[in-house]
Amino acid sequence: MEKRQVTKMGGNSITLLGPEPSVGDKAPDFTVLDTDLMPKSLEDYEGKYKLISVVPSLDTGVCDRQTRKFNEMASSLGDDVVILTISMDLPFAQKRWCGAAGVDRVVTLSDHKDADFGTAYGVLIEELRLLNRSIFIVDKADTIRYIELVKENHDHPDYDAAVAALKKIRE
Repeated sequence: MEKRQVTKMGGNSITLLGPEPSVGDKAPDFTVLDTDLMPKSLEDYEGKYKLISVVPSLDTGVCDRQTRKFNEMASSLGDDVVILTISMDLPFAQKRWCGAAGVDRVVTLSDHKDADFGTAYGVLIEELRLLNRSIFIVDKADTIRYIELVKENHDHPDYDAAVAALKKIRE
């Protein structure tokens, strides 16, 4: 499996597993679990623009804020957009967190079982079996149109740039 060190956590270099996707690539399929333990794949969101918000764990400050921020933005993005937040958190923990946080416009998905999303998108952290903070925007034809791989996992992604990129591809 391909390995690369392009990002950090707490100032320490970490190794990401899987190929590095590029803008213009066909989005890799994946299988994750929703909060009811049902398998979900890219195909389940066919015909929608997909903003995929990847976080290490919802139970950390930056991940919490990232997910709440996209939940707030979701209502202004339209019915043809789905925001997926993917982490290694257990589906039960995701469901509990969403209920406590009042997050209801973002779909939370768990990659804990097989790390299928993490390895397909090249964001699985080898040392921690967590996902590297990142944003992927995938269009209705399942082409990757935007990628932000956060260089330090304690930093927030550029929310405005992601939403601007999404709006631009919808024009």
